[in-house]
Amino acid sequence: MKQLSFADAEYAGKRKQTRRERFLLEMDQVVPWQGLIALIEPYYPKGEGGRPAYPLAAMLRVHLMQNWFGYSDPAMEEALYETTLLRQFAGLSLERIPDETTLLNFRRLLEKHELAGGILEVINGYLGERGLSLRQGTIVDATLIHAPSSTKNKDGKRDPQMHSTKKGNQYYFGGAT
Repeated sequence: MKQLSFADAEYAGKRKQTRRERFLLEMDQVVPWQGLIALIEPYYPKGEGGRPAYPLAAMLRVHLMQNWFGYSDPAMEEALYETTLLRQFAGLSLERIPDETTLLNFRRLLEKHELAGGILEVINGYLGERGLSLRQGTIVDATLIHAPSSTKNKDGKRDPQMHSTKKGNQYYFGGAT
């Protein structure tokens, strides 16, 4: 038996089941995992030469969570590090988390072999047969951007690398254009 990490042990002791947890438990039960894995497996790298490949089931689960929760590749990587529930659903541990490039490469593999549409079709068909449907909502992935209080440098001159844009009544600050 594998020893629990501190994060996993702390998570195991929590009392309330969240909506996200209920959703993932339900999706774990209703998604036809073996059928989807069989669809992708002929195209999935075997990990020969170089780093060993991540398990296909884990990559598929991560890909679906990205779609369900609206994560970008970098945000998904961070969420896997930060959230025990997401790691557990994917069958991953903190010792080995796919980075954003690995996630991008998996999505490109699905696109190259036109599998993404097939996956969605299989899931929706399977859910539809059981009288279920998956609604897509919006989850905001907030990112803090540390902006200077002024776009002027120490000498009081405008910093050419900083700019601001006004859209409606809101100002947006960013780096070089």
